[in-house]
Amino acid sequence: MVNGKRVMVVLPAYNAAKTLERTISEIPPGVVDDLLLVDDASKDDTVSLAGRLGIACVVHPKNRGYGGNQKTCYTEALRRGADIVVMLHPDYQYSPRLIGAMAWLVASGEFDVILGSRLLGTGALKGGMPFYKYVANRFLTAFENVMLGERLSEYHTGYRAFAREVLERLPLAEGSDDFVFDNQMLAQAVAFGYRIGEISCPTRYFAEASSINFRRSVVYGFGVLATALKFRLHRWGLRRDRLFDPSGRRLDVSAPASPDPVTIPG
Repeated sequence: MVNGKRVMVVLPAYNAAKTLERTISEIPPGVVDDLLLVDDASKDDTVSLAGRLGIACVVHPKNRGYGGNQKTCYTEALRRGADIVVMLHPDYQYSPRLIGAMAWLVASGEFDVILGSRLLGTGALKGGMPFYKYVANRFLTAFENVMLGERLSEYHTGYRAFAREVLERLPLAEGSDDFVFDNQMLAQAVAFGYRIGEISCPTRYFAEASSINFRRSVVYGFGVLATALKFRLHRWGLRRDRLFDPSGRRLDVSAPASPDPVTIPG
């Protein structure tokens, strides 16, 4: 626990067998109360390896996409009583050693959401981020800061910590099942008035680390632009969007997070 808060790390996984053990080995001891891996129909032995490592798993029988995976992660975290939820990719791209710092910043009560930013500092390009992704990240972030009225260094990191209330109140079920879910979630947090903080996070790009290809990056980029425009139109009252409305669908912790999921205890 951190400051009396139960901390849970969720790992959205797809073909993570080559990096999972290395990722888990660097999680700081004494901070995390619970680990959960949600496997999105991997074709390798991610699930069996997680079992050998003693990690509880929820397995999607069919691939639901990155956003769909996160919905299951957060639904299960709420169901299991987490007060602070840290999403960590099991591909070893982000440093697990920062989990304690991120959890403490949420537990302090000063922030509701903490992002592990790759662009605070100078580590992104040194860590191997492709130059086109770096430029696109900078452009999209600048556009979103203008449209959302924030001053974040990036909106596209997959390393995040959330207070329980954020996951309970945001209409996350309205979000996409694809990669743009990440971006929609932050726009929702801004729309609902939650406080977002950042810490600098080293990043690693290597063969085994997951990364979307150029085509899907372009699709994601247009999705980001659309999300920012929807946010601004909703804020101006010109177009009501359930993605940002309190009446939007929230995660349902009373029902299975996906059709016929398989739960494997740790």
